Amino acid sequence: QVQLVESGGGSVQAGGSLRLSCAAPVSIYINAMGWYRQAPGEQRELVAAITRGGSTNYADSVKGRFTISRDNAKNTVYLQMNSLKLEDTSVYYCNAISGSTNYWGQGTQVTVSS
Repeated sequence: QVQLVESGGGSVQAGGSLRLSCAAPVSIYINAMGWYRQAPGEQRELVAAITRGGSTNYADSVKGRFTISRDNAKNTVYLQMNSLKLEDTSVYYCNAISGSTNYWGQGTQVTVSS
């Protein structure tokens, strides 16, 4: 079973920064990678995604504050989150697409407080 290993969640005050990381096994060819988030009672939503070639896509709510990047050699994706807001509080999930298969991380909690 393929596992995506996430790290970097935690608690931060509003205006602060956090960096999430997610590593997929290097033996798998990964096309797109991304981050989703899901707050209690809400649907899971796309935060940011990046193709193998480096093209990126962001939710409007995080544009200008979050930056997604990846290291193809390590099959690792990063999410730099700056100027965090209370509404960014959520469980963040890493996603990796290999062919027609979607892989998900276990989720990491990000809590932003005032």
